[in-house]
Amino acid sequence: MTASNRPTAPAQSPDFGILQPAFEAIRTNCHISDARHAGDYTLCVYLLKMREYYRWENNIPFSTPLPRQELSDWLTQREAHWETLEDRSLEAVPVPDRQHDPFDTTAINDDLNERGFAYSSGYGRNMKPVFFFAELERRELHEGYTLVVAGREYARDLAAPPAMTRERTIYIRRESLRRMLWEKIEEWRWNKPANAMRSAIRCYDFDNATERSLEAMTETELHSALLHEIGEVEAGKLLGDDWETMLAALPPGKAEIMLRAVRDNLADCLVTLPALLRKAEPAALHFYIGNLSNMRKALFPSLVSAYDAWTVSGNTRDLQAITARASGHWKSLALGLLDTFSHNGPDCQQALVGSIENNTY
Repeated sequence: MTASNRPTAPAQSPDFGILQPAFEAIRTNCHISDARHAGDYTLCVYLLKMREYYRWENNIPFSTPLPRQELSDWLTQREAHWETLEDRSLEAVPVPDRQHDPFDTTAINDDLNERGFAYSSGYGRNMKPVFFFAELERRELHEGYTLVVAGREYARDLAAPPAMTRERTIYIRRESLRRMLWEKIEEWRWNKPANAMRSAIRCYDFDNATERSLEAMTETELHSALLHEIGEVEAGKLLGDDWETMLAALPPGKAEIMLRAVRDNLADCLVTLPALLRKAEPAALHFYIGNLSNMRKALFPSLVSAYDAWTVSGNTRDLQAITARASGHWKSLALGLLDTFSHNGPDCQQALVGSIENNTY
């Protein structure tokens, strides 16, 4: 790829002035992360994510079909650029003149937040580095946590998780949440199965008012995302730093996926589900079940059964009872998994998998 064909800034990016070097470094780190981890996805998921990445980068409305040839050309160029970055080290982030490690989120945000921007970094599935740089929509204290809501994004990578937590700071990415929701809607429309996602989508009028419906769904799910991240913090208090040490020590594979599912189930039984059930908003409950990964559903079949019963009766009693009992189950299982790892180290993957498979709920 020639220099003139290197990825340009997204179509909506302004001139960042003194922050331009920081923006460039963050954007480069996003490309480096994608270069290393794009192959982690199945082909179907990869192509779907790349379609929406192209839509974001070119500021194309959700209701507008993507141009096939331009998309194909862009995909070829992006993959060629990634090939030049696979062996590159992540860049330091200069804010404004000091060089910061890209994972020193607090120090970087101390300056960026004052200038109206937000940044975060962390690790996602398969320990993929995740970064974003966006407008700061609001920053506030929320029940003992610092909540940072980011708006329009100017740098992001392919993963773009809509929410993440670093220590006691929760980052909610409104734009990434909207895009994730749109991906879910598009994915459902391929075959239109009669499932929980269909029930969630039918709570809105996507056929006649796409943008308004997507905004309404985003507002609902922004609250759910916040609840999950608070649950992650509470789960972290119970499990300590050893949980992240264990994840980092294990190679990508089934054990890591199952461990993440166990912790997610614990977090949601501690905070997310009790709060959603108190509010009893059908759209949020349908989407919660519809958005569960196959792994989480396989580990938590009683929750799916209780949801099915609720769709018939409208009574949340079974869901509330299952949630209350399951929080203790997932806590006990998670602590047992930590004990297994502490005694056996990274070579205990099969033992971890076996323990989880024998302790579904």
